[in-house]
Amino acid sequence: MMDLHCHVDLYPDHSEVLNDLRKCNYYVLSVTTVPSAWRGTVKLTEGITRCKTALGLHPQLAHLRKNELAIFDELVGETRYIGEIGLDGSKGYIPYIADQLYVLNHILEKCAQFNDKILSIHSLNATEKVLECLKAHPFAGIPILHWFLGTKKQVLEATEQGCFFSVGPAMLKSNRGLKVASWLPPDRVLLETDGPFAKVDNSPLLPSQAKLAIQELAILWTVTTEDVVAQLRRNMALLLNSGIT
Repeated sequence: MMDLHCHVDLYPDHSEVLNDLRKCNYYVLSVTTVPSAWRGTVKLTEGITRCKTALGLHPQLAHLRKNELAIFDELVGETRYIGEIGLDGSKGYIPYIADQLYVLNHILEKCAQFNDKILSIHSLNATEKVLECLKAHPFAGIPILHWFLGTKKQVLEATEQGCFFSVGPAMLKSNRGLKVASWLPPDRVLLETDGPFAKVDNSPLLPSQAKLAIQELAILWTVTTEDVVAQLRRNMALLLNSGIT
């Protein structure tokens, strides 16, 4: 199994999340929010071979940390994984959308110089602009739209552009999240937690708890949980091997 969007470095208790990573042995994408955090996060999970550290610059921090693009440029050749990146059109961040667009387009342009990137992308209240940026940089890598809450039309557009979608237990607890998840093509769905920010029963989700989404997906897809697991494994193999080496 997998957790394709987890902020390992931001858990209040590192020992708890590291023990969970070792115990579950899931394929985990440990996303970062600023480039300067990448090396420390790599070191944090040293020796946990199935935990991959992604290089990111979160859109909510773009206006504050755009100066770290120089660090991003230095490090981008050292990892296949990019995230968390994207755009946020929420009320508190829309005033900084120009900075967000500058940062995202810069990152996508840099990634397009390689042939191996996997991108974990934030698109809250900015799906249309995110899809426009991805369309303008078709060789940036394989996008995974994290906690995607766009429209049905945008699901189709994203699928046509080769996007995957990562969903988690917290997303599937809301009516809107369930509705969007019902539109997602099963062969493009992956699991995430978005821990420690996402919670279930007031506790931060740990990577091993990504599996809590499986039952909801089985209901949405009208299949068994075993069928869901098999589909997710196929999707993960496709992600890792589709058009990139």
